[in-house]
Amino acid sequence: MLYQHFTTQEEIDRAYDPMIGQDPAVLVKGWRERSEASRERHSASLKLSLDLPYGPSLAERMDVFHADAPHAPVHVFFHGGYWRALSHREFSFIVDDLVKAGITVAVVNYALCPQVRFSELVRQAQAAVAYVYRNAAELGVDPEQLSISGHSAGGHLCGMLMSTDWEGSFGLPNQLIRGALCVSGLYDLRPFPWSWLQPKLQLSGRDVQEFSPLWLPCQVTAPMKLVAGALESDEFARQMSSYSEHLSEQGQNVTQQLLPEVDHFSILEHYLNDGCFVEWVKGFHASVEI
Repeated sequence: MLYQHFTTQEEIDRAYDPMIGQDPAVLVKGWRERSEASRERHSASLKLSLDLPYGPSLAERMDVFHADAPHAPVHVFFHGGYWRALSHREFSFIVDDLVKAGITVAVVNYALCPQVRFSELVRQAQAAVAYVYRNAAELGVDPEQLSISGHSAGGHLCGMLMSTDWEGSFGLPNQLIRGALCVSGLYDLRPFPWSWLQPKLQLSGRDVQEFSPLWLPCQVTAPMKLVAGALESDEFARQMSSYSEHLSEQGQNVTQQLLPEVDHFSILEHYLNDGCFVEWVKGFHASVEI
């Protein structure tokens, strides 16, 4: 066995390649067009800060979409792309309803494999959250009302952020994250060295051990919501359930849900049109008026 019940790379690839049956060019083109329209709307209202640097490298940038109210809650979003593709610019479209709800949204860019090692992706995600917390006054947000979410690889990064020793590594409160939404995330990296992704990811055995949230203690005590789409492969639901069980065993406040009639990509529509993701993020900030 390579992983679980899988005996060949072909089996792993079928289970972990959500682009099978999709047209990547059409999918990404739609995201880019919708995201450009979203940036134009927010730029016209002077409520957009583009490409704010949160670290020294060119990849460490974020777009911040500001809510109207000062000292607003802030939500930090990490995009997918299996750690080796896409950028923050394809995902501006997820912000509109969150901003309407009074929540400032930071959409984070990060470097990609194989240009950087896997560990650097995790470090940059940590640096982005630390930047938002430390620069809250400048961004016009409340540092005590910070939540996170991520899709696919971004869901994995959210798991790593919840496993970060913020006090020991950054000198920040270990409870700086108020809630986390992990969308179609990957929490066990063990299948990927055997997959089509390995030439890009170049995962070592140590990487798999150190950067799989499923095998790490959760350091942040805050509500977590894990979701996957019913039309995704069974592996996404299984990874979600395994991670939920892992968190529950540590006393973490975690819920999991398999959303009907959505796949790995259409699940993002739940950020829009009164979708449940907006309500859940608002719930992370229920103690403040938004």
